[in-house]
Amino acid sequence: MSQKKIRIILLTIFLTLCIFFFLDRTFLRGVSISASQNKTFKILGTVIRLIRDDYVEEPNPQQTMDGAFKGITDSLDVLSSYLDKESLIKYNQRKDKDLKDIGIILYKRYGSFPMVIGIKENSPAENEGVKLGELISTVDGQPTLMMSMLEANLYLKDKESHPIRIEIVRANKNEVLTIPRTQVHTKPFDFNEAKNTSGILKIHNFYSTLTTELKKHVIPQLKKQTAPLILDLRDCHEGDIEEAQRFINYFLKKEKIGYFEKKGKFKEFLSCLEPADIPTLPLIIWVNQATIGPAEVVSAVLKKHRNATVIGSQTLGLVAKQQFFTLDDGTGLVLTSAVFHLSPEEKLWQKGLVPDIKLKKEDQSSSDFLKKTYEILQKK
Repeated sequence: MSQKKIRIILLTIFLTLCIFFFLDRTFLRGVSISASQNKTFKILGTVIRLIRDDYVEEPNPQQTMDGAFKGITDSLDVLSSYLDKESLIKYNQRKDKDLKDIGIILYKRYGSFPMVIGIKENSPAENEGVKLGELISTVDGQPTLMMSMLEANLYLKDKESHPIRIEIVRANKNEVLTIPRTQVHTKPFDFNEAKNTSGILKIHNFYSTLTTELKKHVIPQLKKQTAPLILDLRDCHEGDIEEAQRFINYFLKKEKIGYFEKKGKFKEFLSCLEPADIPTLPLIIWVNQATIGPAEVVSAVLKKHRNATVIGSQTLGLVAKQQFFTLDDGTGLVLTSAVFHLSPEEKLWQKGLVPDIKLKKEDQSSSDFLKKTYEILQKK
């Protein structure tokens, strides 16, 4: 192995250590290095020596560097991610209205295969027989084991409508499915009638056009209703906190509905200060494990401050703000910068929202939710 490449590999490991110590709060406070950290140094020294003396080939320095950054970032939490150049392009396109999708939502921990936690009804994935709880081992031939949760979900979508090949880990043998991409939803919500209710408002995402469209087409007619409104937030895993905040303001006016806590215990409070359009309309909310982020905030706030009845599965507690950084080499970094609390005693991050009425894993269809909703309404 050339001395030049050995130096690059050593630089990679050195940079990894620098980031490690930057993240380590004990080190930042100026406390002396612990015994466990000394042990880590010794292990790293051994790794460097073995690479220098015994590795059979000359490693690719850029891959080594990317792997170091990726391992550090992706292992922080399931929402943080190091994005290579290709992933960064997809990240910047994620709000494009014309993106084609297969209709599944994936959850992924560091070092594990992504798991299907949501399947949108009548989507290509549902039509091809994808099931909740299944694990995806490859996407278009790319192994998913070292992807972040963000990357795994980004790679399901594309601006083109060409199909995607996913490999599913199944009991007998892995199965490769070729699934067409389509525009699963053409607008951010659907609104349908349901007897004995004010209707079912299905929210697909909390991006910027949602509340404007609702204000124009749905809110005026809801002002005339008195029967419970069903908010279907199942499989709603995308959006912006600000849009969720505006959505909540339709149902309540309150100075403090919760807060994001940043590093150093700094609190950023959320408020809904405009007069609420429908402050007394009874609410029933449907959730599942793919109710993530802004949708979790909406569910939790309306449950606490508007006595909404929540039906479904416990959510995953992925309620946080992320900061995005573009790096000089054309890659990017997404870091969790604040986590959500309803109150000092009620932290949603990594805890989730417990529904008032839990449904079994096998009872996750719209008909199951509607049946349970009518059972509740009959008791009132």
